[in-house]
Amino acid sequence: MDNFLKIGERIEDLGLKKLKIIQNPDYFCFGMDAVLLSWFAAKHIKGSTDIIDLGTGTGIIPLLLYGKTNAKSITGLEIQEPLVEMARRSMAINGLSSKIKILQGDIKAPGEGVLPNHYDAVVSNPPYMRVDAGLKNAETTKTISRHEILCNIEDILIFSKRMLKDRGRLFLVHRPERLGDIISLMREYKIEVKNLQFVYPSINKPANLLLIEGRKGGRPGLKTEAPLIVYNEEGQYTNQIYDIYGMKKPE
Repeated sequence: MDNFLKIGERIEDLGLKKLKIIQNPDYFCFGMDAVLLSWFAAKHIKGSTDIIDLGTGTGIIPLLLYGKTNAKSITGLEIQEPLVEMARRSMAINGLSSKIKILQGDIKAPGEGVLPNHYDAVVSNPPYMRVDAGLKNAETTKTISRHEILCNIEDILIFSKRMLKDRGRLFLVHRPERLGDIISLMREYKIEVKNLQFVYPSINKPANLLLIEGRKGGRPGLKTEAPLIVYNEEGQYTNQIYDIYGMKKPE
């Protein structure tokens, strides 16, 4: 398995159906937001479905969705060539190269491998920060992953409106302060917000993540799910976080 690794890379066990992923700290490694998004999407994705993950990075969300759903096909779309290459190697070490496709492309012009009106679900952990907000990381891959340089909320919605089947679902993780922008743009592109779930670092702190489900051509009618709390009063993960990660709670 070491033959799959390059200098600076490591293999992480995902604790789910023996799945593994290649990571490199020099690039943007996956975090809790990707784990929570895959969990949230898997709750609502039923049956044999075609799923596409936008800005897939090193392929963490396709791997987790493979482990959590009965998807017929999963595609990861990523614009950055080094991440595409790494994600493809991660699929190979899991024996999933034929089941999870990793495509290099821009969501604004994804190419012939991405089919209009084809997908049951679009999933995305997009850049959270506007181009003019926050400090830019000196490393290009991290800057692109964090800031809306090559992809913004509207780009994701334009893609989703075109590529989702009628009544297909869009799943996003984002920052609560962007909720107004997200709802307004979803309505503009005929994707109705159906479910929201706020994520709180602890019970006495403001929410810092937001999980969203939208439906293409859906009727108005929004549900808010119970809040998700990450840490308890002792500073340990809550039982729900341990369950989401598939980890055993320490005695």
